[in-house]
Amino acid sequence: MFGIGGGELIFILFIVLMLFGSDKIPEIARTMGKMMAQLKNATNDLKSEIQKGADANGFDAKSITDIKGSISSEINKAKENLLSDDKTTLDNPEISKPEIDEIEGPIKRNL
Repeated sequence: MFGIGGGELIFILFIVLMLFGSDKIPEIARTMGKMMAQLKNATNDLKSEIQKGADANGFDAKSITDIKGSISSEINKAKENLLSDDKTTLDNPEISKPEIDEIEGPIKRNL
């Protein structure tokens, strides 16, 4: 559970017991349970609103998958055209593939 072993969990529970006392722990647990339930309800409400908006605009899972596939194919085509050995970039004809491979930082992320 979150990379915490049994011994570490017992140690954390011991520290919580020492800090808050045995009479406050059930109250803290109830409060945390209510917060988790509210978070889950808010997440489900958000998902349903997104789904209603998508349905109202005529989007379904198949059309979204088609759009994603077409965008991916266009990106791949652009990459192939940009990084081909015999072609240069459209913005700067002096930059060729080996020079593009050496670009670092935010410029490369934009390519």
